[in-house]
Amino acid sequence: MIETGKINNLKVIRVMKSGVVMDGGMFGEIFLSRKETPGRCRVNDNLEVFVYMDAESKIIATTRIPYAQAGQFALLKVITSNSYGAFMEWGLKPDLRISVREQKKKMKQGQSYLVFVYNDKDNRMAASSRLDKFLKKMPVKFVEGQSVDLVIGEITPMGYKAIINNTYLGVLYRNEVFQILEQGQRVKGFIKKIRGDGKIDLLLQKSSAMETGLLSKKILKTLKEQGGSMDISDKTPPKKIYDLFGVSKKRFKSAIGALYKKHLIVIEDHGIRIAPKKDEKTFKRKKKGTRRLIRGKRGTSVNK
Repeated sequence: MIETGKINNLKVIRVMKSGVVMDGGMFGEIFLSRKETPGRCRVNDNLEVFVYMDAESKIIATTRIPYAQAGQFALLKVITSNSYGAFMEWGLKPDLRISVREQKKKMKQGQSYLVFVYNDKDNRMAASSRLDKFLKKMPVKFVEGQSVDLVIGEITPMGYKAIINNTYLGVLYRNEVFQILEQGQRVKGFIKKIRGDGKIDLLLQKSSAMETGLLSKKILKTLKEQGGSMDISDKTPPKKIYDLFGVSKKRFKSAIGALYKKHLIVIEDHGIRIAPKKDEKTFKRKKKGTRRLIRGKRGTSVNK
């Protein structure tokens, strides 16, 4: 099914001197001019083209890629601004229209704004700087440590608001950012924490504690899948560790060390295994009360 405002893979059904005709499904035949058609194009070839509606609701196909497709956020520059709206440069013609109603604040010619690109009710390309209406409120699919795509949004004294996977809004705190970021910039990031109110804290790099925690979970999962034990330990060659978990031996030793301290695993000479339940209960009892105070006659305290 063809999606307007996005890149589509269309089959060539006719080749002419002026260009090629592609099967547009519900939109009928779609023409691509000769100057944009790859050389030696033949019938039944598939072409990747950007398909969109122009201002006259005419279907257009091009091999040129715009700065943003429908459903994406992008920093775009205003070419013209008047009482009817603004027109933004987006890599294709005509310029992308943003109505007065969809401007969070009056746009000025020559300035750039972060906007959401979409298809309007008439299936024509449009944009809006009222970003909140296009973002979901509650994150339901993310997990801490997950890798995500970010678009840098508003810059505040606290840090940087960032759009996550074109869906949710999160925050990069200034004291945890060690590089220059600009509005509209696309970067890779990680989910640091999902708060109870649905707000999301982000990181540009995984912290060592986060990496150790994620690796520890992976090791425990693998142990369970292997029946509770594995012939691998801190004495195992680095290559074998990397082949199994994709990490260095140093990181692996940190992870199993953390699991051992929590009494979740037992480290043996030639392997590791999941700690028996009784070991966990013994550990909890010891942690709960190995020290108690006995009050002496004169109010002194003695450890026992």
